[in-house]
Amino acid sequence: MPTWMWVDRSTWDPVTASAEVEGLKVTATARPQKAVWSMGEGGSAVCRGSGTPYSAAYDAKAASPDCGYTYQHASIGMPGRAFTVSVRVTWDVEWHGGGQAGVVPGLVMAASRQLTVDEVQAVITR
Repeated sequence: MPTWMWVDRSTWDPVTASAEVEGLKVTATARPQKAVWSMGEGGSAVCRGSGTPYSAAYDAKAASPDCGYTYQHASIGMPGRAFTVSVRVTWDVEWHGGGQAGVVPGLVMAASRQLTVDEVQAVITR
C-alpha cells in the first residue's frame, strides 16, 4: 500500500514578519521550498509542496499524486517494531529594509515520529 505524506497546508504558506528599531524597519518573508522525508528503512522522498492529505475519497490503493512512498520491508525487526520517519522542510527567507535586501537560503525545520509497517506482500501477475 502506498504511504501518503503531507504537512498541514497552513504551515506551508509564506510567513512574513517585520521588526522596527529607531526608525529602521526590516521585513522578512520565509517561503517553504521542499520537504525531504526520510522513511526509516533507507528510502526517502523529496516533495516540492505540502503534499495531498489522504481521505476516503481516494482509492485505498492509489499512490499520492505529489508526495508518497511505498515501503519495501515491514518494521517488525526495528527497535520498537517501528520505523522512525522524519521530515526536513527547507525554507528560503527574503528580507528588505534600510535600503538593503537579501536572501537567506536553506533554513531547515524538522520533525519525526514512529510508524509501524505491519506487513509487506508481493503479488506476482502475468
